[in-house]
Amino acid sequence: MHRLIYCSTLSLLSLAAIASAFAASKSSHSHHFDNPIVEQRADPWLVRHDSGCYTFIGTSPQFDQIELRQSCDLNQLDSATPKVIWQKHDSGPMSLNIWAPELHQIDDHWYIYFAASSVEQPFNIRMYVLANEHENPLEGEWQERGQLTTHIDSFSLDATVFEHHGQHYLAWAQQDAEASYNSAIWLAKMKSPTEIELPPTLLTEPTLDWEIQGYKVNEGPAVIAKHGRIFMTYSASATDHRYAMGLLHVPEDADLLDASVWQKSPQPVFATNAELSRFGPGHNGFVKCPQGDHDLMIYHARDYQQLQGGPLGDPNRHARLRVVDWDEHGMPDFRPAEAD
Repeated sequence: MHRLIYCSTLSLLSLAAIASAFAASKSSHSHHFDNPIVEQRADPWLVRHDSGCYTFIGTSPQFDQIELRQSCDLNQLDSATPKVIWQKHDSGPMSLNIWAPELHQIDDHWYIYFAASSVEQPFNIRMYVLANEHENPLEGEWQERGQLTTHIDSFSLDATVFEHHGQHYLAWAQQDAEASYNSAIWLAKMKSPTEIELPPTLLTEPTLDWEIQGYKVNEGPAVIAKHGRIFMTYSASATDHRYAMGLLHVPEDADLLDASVWQKSPQPVFATNAELSRFGPGHNGFVKCPQGDHDLMIYHARDYQQLQGGPLGDPNRHARLRVVDWDEHGMPDFRPAEAD
């Protein structure tokens, strides 16, 4: 029912074009990934360069540093030599819980957005920025640009950046001190790579049953534009086997800061599948395949349900890749098992 509502604003010509693209994509893609592509790297993120090669970044299992690795073969990322480009401080801000780094190129400079706390206040999580002017993010000097502040000083993490109609936007997860949830997804225009325009827009709060398992969480936003829409995936619930991905979308010509025009899928679009040994998938990103003709999704998951210790202490959230399929209505379809 919801997909019929979603596609009702499309013209018949658009539907025909989407259907044709859908048929072509189903018949032509044949990518094989040796999953996991990088072991023990949660919150994975990939950047595809013009050369067709990739830079990978993810959360270090010790939560103590940020590293990058590069490969022109996605199946060789796990064996690629990582380069540590930044390490946590001994005390104060950015001295503990270095989480969810993302690499973005803005105006020919590289930026890494990440979350961190302090040894004095372990869960006083805030967002921070590193910058590098070199054309290759593995080279040059990474400099600290300080905290990325928002409208309130509270638990915040999982910053991601995307560009739409020449404007850069920041989406992130943050806790509202007056709300009962752990985190919600916010969106704002960016004044610069290190500053947002206020006030931001609250896009989605964890209210659905599948979003509040263990913790009331919406986090890990990721954006992809396709078929006349902007899609935003996000992750919800505790970071064990209950972790799952949701989906928001909006027409590409809409005001992205108007929360009322975004539509939210009532059920998760990607979740645990014990038959595939895929438990707690989430915190994903999108990237093009090496040839640039198909969309890929990178995400993390465990291959077993029973945790080895707590969710943060169990390091075995591995980075995995799959092709993104698109249905006849122009919606992403994460169900095909062969993609894993």
